[in-house]
Amino acid sequence: MADATDDRLRLLIERIERLEEEKKGIADDIRDVYAEGKAVGYDGKIMRQIVRLRKMKPDDRAEMEMLLDTYKAALGLG
Repeated sequence: MADATDDRLRLLIERIERLEEEKKGIADDIRDVYAEGKAVGYDGKIMRQIVRLRKMKPDDRAEMEMLLDTYKAALGLG
């Protein structure tokens, strides 16, 4: 029984390790795309912000933008 359990654990750990390696590779690819954008004149920080906004649900994004506008107005930035 212990051997089967040990094998199962080993397989799970190996899967995690492979996924972590893939994740690192994907993170490197994403970094390269941002660098490519910067090389042609785009602002990386703004690109990242746009990606975050596009991930949001439309209602959540609208609420966040409304709050941001409210805060900016309160601080005299709007």
